[in-house]
Amino acid sequence: MTDPELVLRPFRISDYDAALALWQACEGIGLSAADERRAIAGYLRRNPRLSFVAYRGERLVGAVLCGHDGRRGFIHHLAVAADCRRQGLGQALVAHCLAALQARGIDKCHLFVMAANAEALAFWRRIGWEQRFDLVILSHFTGKLP
Repeated sequence: MTDPELVLRPFRISDYDAALALWQACEGIGLSAADERRAIAGYLRRNPRLSFVAYRGERLVGAVLCGHDGRRGFIHHLAVAADCRRQGLGQALVAHCLAALQARGIDKCHLFVMAANAEALAFWRRIGWEQRFDLVILSHFTGKLP
């Protein structure tokens, strides 16, 4: 990518409104209460300089959340504006995340993709990610005791 107007930098909470608008505009990104400003601010504090945004001029055109649990990295909500796709921006954002994780000693990263999001699955496969068929994700709300 050699776009002189494009700036990739760490995600700051001041980017939240623009990132939320981008996530809402992209099909296949599941948003919940965990994506409200307060929760994202906490996520960014716990995972400093791991999440990134891309601006073309004043316009946010890409965003990704990234963090780790001390042994594995996780990527969430990679989004690129529809008119900026297929230019290497998504791949560049992911590369920034992986380099930041590696610098912290994290050697593997996981992500979640909605099963029906064929475009996202194709993107991740195209840039070398391996789909796992040996795992099943289970979820439980912490406020509901079993």
